[in-house]
Amino acid sequence: MIPIITAFEQSPDRGQGLARDTRVRWALEEVGQPYEVRLVSFRAMKESSHLGRHPFGQIPTYEEGNLALFETGAIVFHIAECHAGLLPEDANARARAITWIFAALNTVEPPILELANAKLLESDRSWSQERLPLVEARVRNRLDQLSVRLGNAEWLDRAFSAGDLMMVSVLLRLKSSGILDEFPNLATYVTRGEGRPAYKRAFAAQLAVFTDRGFGRGKCDA
Repeated sequence: MIPIITAFEQSPDRGQGLARDTRVRWALEEVGQPYEVRLVSFRAMKESSHLGRHPFGQIPTYEEGNLALFETGAIVFHIAECHAGLLPEDANARARAITWIFAALNTVEPPILELANAKLLESDRSWSQERLPLVEARVRNRLDQLSVRLGNAEWLDRAFSAGDLMMVSVLLRLKSSGILDEFPNLATYVTRGEGRPAYKRAFAAQLAVFTDRGFGRGKCDA
């Protein structure tokens, strides 16, 4: 059965691969699973039909037969469990890969999203310039810890896994900020992830939605 995912009809990231459906596309490409995409508008995301799939009115969602999922971590984990290629066979290595999925979403991503919000949503506040260095410091602290853990390794735990897929997806949000370049091994790690054929196919598929609808390609500061 071919799964169906939802994606923005007009993505706010302007085809830069930052919309969360890219993570799901990437996972499906890694395991060689064909999929279909249902594009939804911002208005449709608040309608009952979509809220039945995602109670918070966001994307992506994942449907496969009678199964409907939301949240990228849960979706990618489900894909990794059902198909070979994203989780190691060894039980301990498998558990570590799952741990890195949680670490990417629960430990590394929150300060990165806080930085994006500080720049995009709070820049006009009187206290913005005072707060921004504090937010950036929290991001740098997390990256420093991750950089030490990665060291000179190619991936977080030997072979590429769903943990790397999620971590690279999270770190991609920092590319435009310049902060990622302060940690050369992490910048190289992200570039390595972007170089995977499956990622390139996922990125191209997400970008095609934006360009095919006549919006062209632009910059995103998220």
